Amino acid sequence: MAEELDLRPDSTTSVRAWFVPGRGGAGAVLLLHGHGSSHRSMLGRARFLHRAGYSVLLIDFRGHGRSTGGPVTLGATESRDAHAALAYLRQRLPDERVAVIGASMGGAASLLGPSPLDADAFVLESVYATIDDAVYGRARSWLGPLGTAIAPLYLRHWLPRSGVSAHELRPIERIGEVRVPVYVMSGVDDRYTSLDEARALFERLRGPREFWAIEGTGHQDLYRAAGEEYEQRVLAFLDRYVR
Repeated sequence: MAEELDLRPDSTTSVRAWFVPGRGGAGAVLLLHGHGSSHRSMLGRARFLHRAGYSVLLIDFRGHGRSTGGPVTLGATESRDAHAALAYLRQRLPDERVAVIGASMGGAASLLGPSPLDADAFVLESVYATIDDAVYGRARSWLGPLGTAIAPLYLRHWLPRSGVSAHELRPIERIGEVRVPVYVMSGVDDRYTSLDEARALFERLRGPREFWAIEGTGHQDLYRAAGEEYEQRVLAFLDRYVR
């Protein structure tokens, strides 16, 4: 049975979270969803991880699901929510090693902010390299050549209103700070976050690393796309570095 929590990363934000305890000594996993989604998109991952014995913490980022606060910034302010969630896990399970699985914005949030999360391992799925890449990729996908003209307007006018700068939204400049094992995953047909971006992130890593390019898959739920193979690969990675 999941225990519902109310985390407070700052004075104006309520981050709803759900904790499911696992077996002692088996490790824990923090699940971070993507933009426009909620913890519900991570429930499939939570189920197979819990069956394997892991404790699991799922959250709704600010401005998503049942959480309050904002603005939504594709990982910058959301990093505060991720840090608060990891701090809770460290306090709740002081003797357990903790991994993070972050999808798209969730993966970016795990790398951004004052520092990347102090986790023992990361699984990063479909994470953009820079906000410029993210905006141009989506604009071209939605609007074709017109998107290339509109993307700069978004970056110049919307981003400043959110209270963050483009400089704060560059996971590729932060991922090199991570020294623990990282598994980078990307869909080969992802038109939002290209395979080249994923490979660029991977090349910046300085610790143990693995890479998986998933054939026939775009910017979507990689677990739903790959199913059993996803479970096998993720469990093997976590058993090796977290257990």
